[in-house]
Amino acid sequence: MNARISLRLLCAAVFAFPCIDSVAADTTLAQAAPASQVAASAPARRPGVDVSVVKQGTLVPPRVVPPCKPGACPFAGQTVTVLAFIGQPITGAVHEVKDEFEAATGAKLDIVEVSFNEHFDNFISDVTNRVGKYDTTMAGAWWLGELVAGDFIVPYDKFYSDPRFPKWSIDNVLPGPRSLLEYEGKKYMVANDHDGQVMYYRRDLFADAQHQAAFKKKYGYALAVPTTWDQFRDIAEYFNGKDLNGDGVPDHGVSLHLKVGEQGMFHFMSFSAPFVIGPDNSKLYWFDPQTMKPLIESPGHVKALKTLIEIAKYGPKEMANWDIGKSWDHFLAGRAALTFTWGNVGGLAQEPGSKIKGKVGTAHIPGTREYYSIVQKKWVKTAQPNLVGNVTGGSWAGVISKYAKAPEATYYLLALMANKDKSLVYAARGWDGIDPGRLSHFLPPHGSAKIEDYLRFGWDERDVRQYLQAYYDNFRNKLQMPFLRIPGTFSYWRTLDVHLAEAMNGQLSPEAALKATAVDFEEITIRLGRDRQKRAYTASMGL
Repeated sequence: MNARISLRLLCAAVFAFPCIDSVAADTTLAQAAPASQVAASAPARRPGVDVSVVKQGTLVPPRVVPPCKPGACPFAGQTVTVLAFIGQPITGAVHEVKDEFEAATGAKLDIVEVSFNEHFDNFISDVTNRVGKYDTTMAGAWWLGELVAGDFIVPYDKFYSDPRFPKWSIDNVLPGPRSLLEYEGKKYMVANDHDGQVMYYRRDLFADAQHQAAFKKKYGYALAVPTTWDQFRDIAEYFNGKDLNGDGVPDHGVSLHLKVGEQGMFHFMSFSAPFVIGPDNSKLYWFDPQTMKPLIESPGHVKALKTLIEIAKYGPKEMANWDIGKSWDHFLAGRAALTFTWGNVGGLAQEPGSKIKGKVGTAHIPGTREYYSIVQKKWVKTAQPNLVGNVTGGSWAGVISKYAKAPEATYYLLALMANKDKSLVYAARGWDGIDPGRLSHFLPPHGSAKIEDYLRFGWDERDVRQYLQAYYDNFRNKLQMPFLRIPGTFSYWRTLDVHLAEAMNGQLSPEAALKATAVDFEEITIRLGRDRQKRAYTASMGL
């Protein structure tokens, strides 16, 4: 369990009898199993392009259900087959629970792993052809457009309150990530991962008196945690070229990953949201719901892309070819002052090899002082920074195939993994790709977690307090970046990714790149059927 992490593989995951929520004292978090008790079937991290500066920790979740008695095992003789992709850190949690699940139910757990590119294709082929080879998969939240529209998965509402199954609370999930678990009022995804993007900054640099004085002299205002992208740009410019980790080598203002095919479109979504979404426009970002005409080339989107290109100047030139692992690595090595990304970085910063433990601050992703209102068709200024929360990413969680051969045993597995004590350990680890999003993850007064648990898990106290506050603020924000969940979602996102890279590399202007994106969006909509897409879009957005 001390194998080095391949952060290239981590990025894929970015993109969570007795009443288990009140288990006896001998299964509490205080007694999370030591590394020596990890099930033998739990795999070491798989090899990949290993660029990580940190090592995987040894923290594993507690067992929370007892073995069933011979002759009284609820699902004896059944097999639950899970489809996952090779190297997905979230798959590690499935392996961890295998022995516990089999002992508690009498069922067998079969984990089938394929490449990331084959993951969705294998599952959609299975359900389209009504084969039922896979009972479940850890699906990306954007899959629900295809899966629900095609009637390929079943809701678990009838299982949720059934005392035969492990108990977990959907009401424990904060509003942002909870919105991804349901579709048209039915529960489809069992809570697991809760993706969202926040800003990370070097707290020690911001507190340095010399930096404070020099920054104020140059920019005319105090060096502080940025609340707007304009401030973020100034801070990135100021720190760029300075030695930030004491090794005598100039470092950078920001660390980003800009390589096409490496999830840059996700970061653009979070970045651009406050340029488009605002108090009078909480929904219109992707399409006009009346016509399904794309909105991606609006003046707000264009200004966001121009600003992102400007900010990228204050990072390494090599970022144009960086995947997310190299970007995280640069920040974890203390070589950048700022970044914005998923929750993994907060946990990874606490692991052996990190140069920023005790130095990393976290805050809500910055906003703007004006946004382009698609409703009013004009720029609207705001008295306070226009901050927009997000659930950007995969928020990988289990769904039950309509053709599952063991649907009840499948739900038992997913509910077991959703247990709050297991979930807290998952959320505390940076390497498993499962991020916080439930009240039980957060500290009082927001939630029921205890600071002692996080300290026991190896966190620096100030780091974790800021980290959890940032995620709480993000997921509780009334304004949220609209998450696209319609058929063809990843096709739309893939073309956006390609054209963003063209703009970031200077091949196209921001205006031309987003115009090309809009043209491709329109072609995808026509191919999939405008009326079908309109129905799915209005339903998924609650319009």
